[in-house]
Order: sequence, then C-alpha cells, then structure tokens
Amino acid sequence: MKYLVHICRILVGGLFIFSGLIKLNDPLGFSYKLQEYFSEEVLNLPFLDGYALGISVFVVVLEVVLGVFLLIGYKKKFTVWLLLAMIVFFTFLTFYAAYFEVVKDCGCFGDFLKLKPWESFNKDLILLILILVLVVGMKHIKPIFSKFPTTILALLGFIGSLWFGYHVLMHLPTWDFRAYAVGKNIADGMVVPEDAPKAIQEFTWTFNVGGENVDFVTDGGYPTVDGEYVGVETKIIEEGYDPPVKDFSIETDDEDFTTQFLAEDHLVMVVAYSLEKANEDGLKNIKKVTDKAIENGYTVIGLSASGSEAKQYAKETYGFNFDFYLCDEKALKTVVRSNPGILKLEKGTVIQKEHFNDAEDLDIPVVERKPKPVIIENNAYFINDEEVSKAETDALDPKTIESINVIKEGSELDILNSATSSKYTGLVKITLKEE
Repeated sequence: MKYLVHICRILVGGLFIFSGLIKLNDPLGFSYKLQEYFSEEVLNLPFLDGYALGISVFVVVLEVVLGVFLLIGYKKKFTVWLLLAMIVFFTFLTFYAAYFEVVKDCGCFGDFLKLKPWESFNKDLILLILILVLVVGMKHIKPIFSKFPTTILALLGFIGSLWFGYHVLMHLPTWDFRAYAVGKNIADGMVVPEDAPKAIQEFTWTFNVGGENVDFVTDGGYPTVDGEYVGVETKIIEEGYDPPVKDFSIETDDEDFTTQFLAEDHLVMVVAYSLEKANEDGLKNIKKVTDKAIENGYTVIGLSASGSEAKQYAKETYGFNFDFYLCDEKALKTVVRSNPGILKLEKGTVIQKEHFNDAEDLDIPVVERKPKPVIIENNAYFINDEEVSKAETDALDPKTIESINVIKEGSELDILNSATSSKYTGLVKITLKEE
C-alpha cells in the first residue's frame, strides 16, 4: 500500500501541476471556456460570466498549488481532501458535458491538448480513483523535507503561481499553442486538404407507415419509403478534418477583403474583439504605434466584432488613421489574448504579436511603401434601362433623378460584358422620376 500511495502521489501531483500550469499560461483563454460552461445551454449560470476571469485564476492557481503541496507533503489532510473535492466536481462537470453533448472540449489542458468530452471524463475518473487511494493511504504521505523548508517551498509555489498568472495577463501567454501563434500562416490554416478525411454521419429518417412511425437509417441518402415523411435526426459517427483557423475574416457589410489583406507584404493588424470593452490606455498605445507604422510604410487595419457605431466612435475618439473591419468575436479572442492587441504579418504569416501593454515593442522598421494599383474606371451608363454616354448622365438635373444604382460585380455586369464583348468595370443605372 505504501508504494502504491507513493506512485499515486507522484502521478496526481505531477498531473495537477502540469494541467494547472498549462491553463495558468492562458487564464484568459480558460475564462472563455468557463463562460461556455456558464452559458444557458450548459449550466445556465450566466450571472457568473462577469466573474469568469477571477474564477479562472483561482482554480488554476489552486490546481498548481495543490499539486506542489501533495508532492512535498505539505498539510496532507487539507491537500488530499481538497483534491478529492475538486476531482469530484470536475468528474461531474465532464460527465455532464459529455452525456448531454454540450461542450466539445473541456479545456483541461488549454490549447495544448484537445480532449473529447468522454476522454476528459475518463481522465477525471482515473484521477478520482488515484485520489481515493491517497485518501485511504493518507498515513503514508510524509513530508520530503523538514517543516521549515517544506513551508518555504509551499509558499514559493503559491507566490510563483500568482506571479506567473499576473504576468501573462499583463502581457501574453508565454507559450502560444493556437493557430495564430508567431510563425503560423493564417491563410494556410484555413485550407482543407483535398485528401482530408470527411465526416461520417448517420441519418435516422422517420416516416409514418400504415399509421405507425418507422425509422430508417442511412448514411445520407433519402430513403425510398411508401409513407409520409415525419422528420430526420443526424448523428456524427466520426469527425472529419477540422481546419485550425475557423471563422476568421476581414470584411465589411458588403465585401470580403480576407484574401487581399492576407497577401499584403507588410501588414499591421489591430485586434479588439469588443471596442466597447477595450482598455482605454491600450487604445492610446495602439494609436501611437499605428501612426508610426503608417509613416514607415505599413498597411494598417483593425478587426473587431463591434458594430459600425462603436468602430466610428473609437476612430473619432482616439484619432485612428485606419479602418476597422468585421470579424467573428470568438475568432478574435483566439487570435490574441488582449483587448486590444496588435500583430505584424507578412503575406499572412504572423511575425510578431503584442499585448497592448507592450504595443510599443512592435518592430516596425521603415519598409518600401507598396504603390497602390491604379484602377481605370470603365463604366457602362444607363438611364431608364437605355444605354447612354457619361456626358448625358452628367448633364442630368439632380432633381429629376429617382435613384442611382452602381454595380461593381455580379451576373448582370458579366452578362453585359459577354453580350457586348466589353470589359466594363462597373454598371451605373439611373432611374428618373416620373413626370
């Protein structure tokens, strides 16, 4: 029993320290995962959203500290019973998430290792057994040093954990395991290889046959059944390839500029998932850096999930000399753990990433300014569906115009170019008021 307790002690202590440090490296990311658990679809505790970051830091620091306490044998009763309470709660949580299929990844090891719900539950179940062994054999847990050095080590473990958590919150995670880490190419992360495995799904079709509901299972095809269709349920048997970069875009309400900007040689990208919640001093730091970047020849853009009014307000308030584009909030939270944050990219590859506290550390030497392409307008003009010259449209009295529709792309422009063997870049359609 003594040796079994020693083995369990090392396994549990080591795993708690490892799991805690991985999450402590990114407490903001773990807080996002907690918000997912607090949502109405899972635990229905939305009032805890505002406390997610505080709970995140408390839980991961406690996880690391308990692991250290167990390994050095500090306050064994307090440590083991608290470990048992934590693992019972985590086991319930992972079982709930897996059974009801409400959370795809428990967040146990942050972005370092993604575990499926049932894998997370099995991991917690094994830990529960190991900790129960420690409870039964608690008398065999002895301090590895005398009282004073053991107390000092316990205190250092606690202080070190708090410092590390504070450090990464004020800067950025020390280790970045996400698809937007320095050196990763965002455009490449969106690509799904041609030979990538496809998802395997099972479809259960329900038909009313002779007054009874009968189920027919297929892999997707609509079954030939002599009955009245009632409904269908879909079940994923095996997940297909999941690209590391999802829901990332650079767009306006009308156009998508993702490909264009990810092809830029020298791009500085400001990320603020919520301009309303962004740190004010951080935005002021961003202003200084982006002004310098523009002066040094960089293309500068902003990305936010906020609405157009918030974007305009931020631009006017802080005097930004660049435009904000639209992107999914969850994607932006993944790009950089800072609101706002700033990145330097070259042809879609992340070269540098900084927290707003370190924005001025962004390396932006003078680069050759890329000349903007000269776009020669070649428009076709129509008044009440009759083709006219530009001079005729210029001569119109504005008071006689009902509406003007400018078309820069689409099937209507393609059909006109094909029918007339032309290369129009735009179509201007003017409708006059009825006399």
